[in-house]
Amino acid sequence: MEMSMPRVEEDDGEQRRRRKLEEALEVKSLRRIISAYLNYPDAAEEDVKRYERSYNRLPPAHKALLLHYPLKFQRIRRCISTNSFFIFSMLQVSSMSHEWLDPSFQLNVPLVDVDKVRCIVRNLVRDWAAEGQKERDQCYKPILEELDALFCNREKDNAPTCLVPGAGLGRLALEISCLGFICQGNEFSYYMMICSSFILNHAQSTGEWTIYPWVHSNCNSLSDSDQLRPVLIPDIHPASAGITEGFSMCGGDFVEVYSDPSQVGVWDVVVTCFFIDTAHNIIEYIEIISRILKDGGVWINMGPLLYHFADMYGQEDEMSIELSLEDVKRIALHYGFHFEKEKNIETTYTTNPRSMMQNRYYAAFWTARKKMITKEQHIS
Repeated sequence: MEMSMPRVEEDDGEQRRRRKLEEALEVKSLRRIISAYLNYPDAAEEDVKRYERSYNRLPPAHKALLLHYPLKFQRIRRCISTNSFFIFSMLQVSSMSHEWLDPSFQLNVPLVDVDKVRCIVRNLVRDWAAEGQKERDQCYKPILEELDALFCNREKDNAPTCLVPGAGLGRLALEISCLGFICQGNEFSYYMMICSSFILNHAQSTGEWTIYPWVHSNCNSLSDSDQLRPVLIPDIHPASAGITEGFSMCGGDFVEVYSDPSQVGVWDVVVTCFFIDTAHNIIEYIEIISRILKDGGVWINMGPLLYHFADMYGQEDEMSIELSLEDVKRIALHYGFHFEKEKNIETTYTTNPRSMMQNRYYAAFWTARKKMITKEQHIS
């Protein structure tokens, strides 16, 4: 017995060291993300200066045809300032402490990180603006209608449970909760989590904030007014939307969080919307979805197969398993699913509805049910 005690202490010490390392990495990651948000106005100003340099290089005769351009550049700066006000307001509420917002704490981050901030601003339109209603009708409405039909006899005192991995800014998870489900959204990106927390928990009224989501692209604009038009958020007040008790958002990697033994057979429904192609290994996603569903539970999917790690050139350790839809369905069958409904839905994703360029997906939509396991199968 005495011999085993030091070994236990070593194990405890190793666990403590691992936890400290994980916490340090998490703080480092958060610091980089907050720095990206804080770098947004400076990076945007550099873009405007680049536009001005190009304009100033024009011959006088050509410049004379664009006399409104200096005014446009000033309008762009005002739009960026308004976006920055929203971002800083969000960070003041969401940051772990105000020292995180001190300029001395700020890191110089690559432009790709600031691009993620601009992506968040566009996602705000998709999830929380009236202008995003068309996209939500294309992507979320079929899911909500399917849930409503499949669980038509749901009761408030015994509400079905629904998990939404890749919940983004939280609108779909909130809508599912408002339907009468105990819903949990899961999101890996801290960029998304900071913003969704702000909207879900701190919005005071509809149309509280003004953003300019299309200000950063001069391409494919029908007019300057289209490019620089304001968008009001949120279009609904989340706290007054009628959510079902038990609604939550869980931060973390889907594989890490839901591989835990406590998650086995917990969920009545898993809804994946533009999510399964975020996997390094999509087979692992399908396996986990099957494991965490109850017998007879339902998997509703909507989205393309634009594998996120498919083009990570130069990163040899970046695993990416890129399956066809046919193979995805075959693997789902292997993990005990049978398909009850399948169709393709044409949709866009964070697209400017007034742009001359519209990228469209013919997304796969399905309802698959996990087969019931009989007592004889359990015994065998």
